[in-house]
Formats: sequence, structure tokens, C-alpha cells
Amino acid sequence: MLSDALRTRISGLVAHNPVIVFMKGTRRAPQCGFSAQVVQILDELLPEYETVDVLSSAELRDGIKEFSQWPTIPQLFVNGEFVGGCDIVRALRESGELEQLLSKPGTPPPLPVIHLTDGALNAFRGALAESVDAAAEVLHLKIDAGFQNDLYFAPREPGTLELEVRGLRLFIDPASARRADGMSIDFVDGPNPGFKIDNPNQPPSVKQLTPAELKALLEQNKVTLFDVRPDHERALASIPQARSLDEAGQEYLFSLDRNAPIAFLCHHGMRSQNAAQQVLGEGFRNVYNVRGGIHAWSETVDRSVPQY
Repeated sequence: MLSDALRTRISGLVAHNPVIVFMKGTRRAPQCGFSAQVVQILDELLPEYETVDVLSSAELRDGIKEFSQWPTIPQLFVNGEFVGGCDIVRALRESGELEQLLSKPGTPPPLPVIHLTDGALNAFRGALAESVDAAAEVLHLKIDAGFQNDLYFAPREPGTLELEVRGLRLFIDPASARRADGMSIDFVDGPNPGFKIDNPNQPPSVKQLTPAELKALLEQNKVTLFDVRPDHERALASIPQARSLDEAGQEYLFSLDRNAPIAFLCHHGMRSQNAAQQVLGEGFRNVYNVRGGIHAWSETVDRSVPQY
């Protein structure tokens, strides 16, 4: 049965995203043919839309079916309304109805709450004061689907929303507004000055660790390390603190708190990156990949570890 908490979560996703697909995998990496077909169709028609990976949670996978009363995945919602699955999306595309549906304006998103520190506020005001055409240019914030941020001054762009943050006018497009609520903007001075942005809406990503950084974390017992290589490679070169990601290792991994810092290691860092990406889908939030793998560890941290 769909819990109230999950129903609220799904309702919020549908309400705040004009076009959203509940699918297996992600827009960039679909995990089934039907999801891939829907993504391909939408990519031809839209620069931006949201996707939710139902493989990240069995509760979500079952819950979205109950929410929509539709038995299969993927599922497309447009402007808060359920459209259908892959077959329906294909049929609407062939008839031309999908373009019409996607072109209908949705409900404008609520204005986000954005926090500016004193440093950021002063930096923006200073930039405005130095602007050649301060009367015509305004501050814009864009947040793309990958949560890459862009702050710039330009004439107001059509369709943007205006909000005031500590007396500063800020303009944001509707898609960015849906991603911006609760974000904080700071300005860090020093040798490499720049803006520092913290966005609580940004999905977790795999962070990279150098071998030296891994060594420091291991010495402080601040990370659990998993080696994704098979036994015959681990026999050639290994780090004592690393757990094998065999059946027992996987059981231990999934017993950990989803906020626990975990790192993955392989020969050169590619297999471990893939493993780390998969674990993100299981709800872990502090996931690291050891850049360069055991080879880089041997070169920069412990030369007694053989290279192969």
C-alpha cells in the first residue's frame, strides 16, 4: 500500500516538474529498452525534463504504479497529469499530439528561497557597480539538468521570474527555479576567489579521492574501502584495509548507514567508478572513487605494493 510519505513525495515531484518520467535508469543511462525509447523521443522535443530512477527503490517502483494506477514503467507526466507509458508516448509522437501536449504552458513554479551571504551580496553589488550598462543588465541564475550553475549579468531574458534576495534583484527561468529552493550562495575570497554554491536539491554524485586523501581517511577510520577487483587481481596487489566486494562484502556494504562514507578501488579507477555509480542508486550519499586505483596508490603512497 502506498504510504502517505511516498504519496507526498511523488505528488511533489509531479507538481514541481512540468515534464517528468519515472523510468528504469536515468536520462543519460536508461536501464531498459522501453525507458530508452521514451527518453529518445523526449530528447528530440525538449532540451530539459526530469527523470526519476525507480530502480533506486523497490518502494518507489511499486508506489508509482499505485499512484498512477498504471502497471508498467516508464511513466510520463506532463503539467501534473499522467500521460502514459512507452506505447502511448510513441503513439502520441506519431500523431503529432505529443508536441502539442508538451507545448502547453504549465503552472509557474513557486519562487524559490535563496540565501546570500554578506560576501556574495557585496560581490554582486560590486559587479553591478562596475557594469558598463548597469541600467540594462540584471543578474541571472541558471541551473541545468546536471545541476551546473551559471551566474551572469545580461538584459532580462523572456520568461524569467523575478525575485528579491536581500535587496538584490535576481532573475531565474522556471526550470532553474524548480531546482533552486533552499540553495545558498557565498563568495570565497583568497588566492582563487569565486562563488561557492550549496544546493540541497542536487542529487548525490560520486566524489573523487586521490590515493593520498584515501590514506588520510583510512588512518582516521573515516571511510570504508571496498575493492571491486576479482580475487586473482587482489592477490597481486592490495590495500590491507580494503574489503572485497564479494557476496560477504556486499552484505556488509548494504548493512551500512546510507550516510556512511564509502570508497571503491580497482586497478585504474574505471571499474570502481562504475561500482560507485551503481551504489548511488541504492541511496548511499557519501560515495567516493579512488582516482587511478591501486596503480596510483603504488606510485604515490606505498611503493611496496606491486604494479601489474
